[in-house]
Amino acid sequence: MMSCCFQTVLLLIAHLVLSGWALASPTIQNSFFYHVYLNESSNKGIHFSGMKLHVDSAQPSVFSVRGDNATLQCKFWYEPEPSSPKEARVKWSWVSAAGGHETDVVVAAGPRFRSFGDFRGRVQLRRDFPGDATLVLNKLQLNDTGRYRCAVVDGLEDQSTVVHLELQGVVFPYQHPRGRYHLSFLGAQQACEEQDSTLATFTQLFRSWKEGLNWCNAGWLADGTVQYPMTRPRESCGGARLPPGVRHYGRQHLYPNRYDVFCFSSLLQGRVYYLQSSRRMNLTEAQHACQDDRAEIAKVGQLYSAWKFAGLDRCDAGWLADGSVRYPITRPRKSCGPSEPGVRSFGFPPPQHKHGVYCYKLDT
Repeated sequence: MMSCCFQTVLLLIAHLVLSGWALASPTIQNSFFYHVYLNESSNKGIHFSGMKLHVDSAQPSVFSVRGDNATLQCKFWYEPEPSSPKEARVKWSWVSAAGGHETDVVVAAGPRFRSFGDFRGRVQLRRDFPGDATLVLNKLQLNDTGRYRCAVVDGLEDQSTVVHLELQGVVFPYQHPRGRYHLSFLGAQQACEEQDSTLATFTQLFRSWKEGLNWCNAGWLADGTVQYPMTRPRESCGGARLPPGVRHYGRQHLYPNRYDVFCFSSLLQGRVYYLQSSRRMNLTEAQHACQDDRAEIAKVGQLYSAWKFAGLDRCDAGWLADGSVRYPITRPRKSCGPSEPGVRSFGFPPPQHKHGVYCYKLDT
């Protein structure tokens, strides 16, 4: 009994001494200093050794285009440098520019490597030097924009850094064939996808507004909000006294509410061209004419991309895949509509009407 009490007192004294040491030690935020060892009784313990893990990126923002590759830099190191290489676990995760939950992109530990979801087969770690955790993302897709987190885990310690990926492209307003305000949020998503584009983010819309996009109809964005860009305020669009800017309807119910939509497209992997023909065609004839030319009738997003990136300039109205008739102007002139560059629209005329056609041919 005396031996048991003596051991209890010793344990209490040791606890008080260690508690006092912990209170007197300086506080270190966001990091653990440790190494794990086996003591004589083979129980694992933690010894604080002063080795600190660092993770950083030399380029916190990366800009690219669809179909290209992107390199998201990330490296990690220790201070002081260890005497022998340390094996850490690297994990990249992603949050869409539209928001939502964080999803895994790739996890690697030593030679083991695994990618996930839509990133499977399109990502790799560069590993050019010890501590290089740079992510290489191939064949960029429209929805790859967002925030990428590089996290390095070594035992109990983990550190991370963030890299933002932005695709350069063009934002365009889109309406349902029946006219203004007919699209639910899901309908807006589908409409953009059918036109070789995706729902625009607020950042993409804001950048387009700064470049001069002026549109009075409210449209869905990727985050479920409804907004519209105004560069020339007027009474019919929120009031002439309001300053220029992006008007905000706030977050709307995704199902019963109906608006237009703002879509985003980027660089094409093919080309859009106006099909030279000796005659005008109805919609069905136009579709067949592109097929006969080993192409397909162009989509709205493809026409905007060709206008934005390839400088397509044509004063001839032509059919597109959605049944609309449009034409792209990069050099405004009196006989070709308004005085600013843009894609002109004749709306959705009856399919039996006669027009030219814009075709799209994939690069081989």
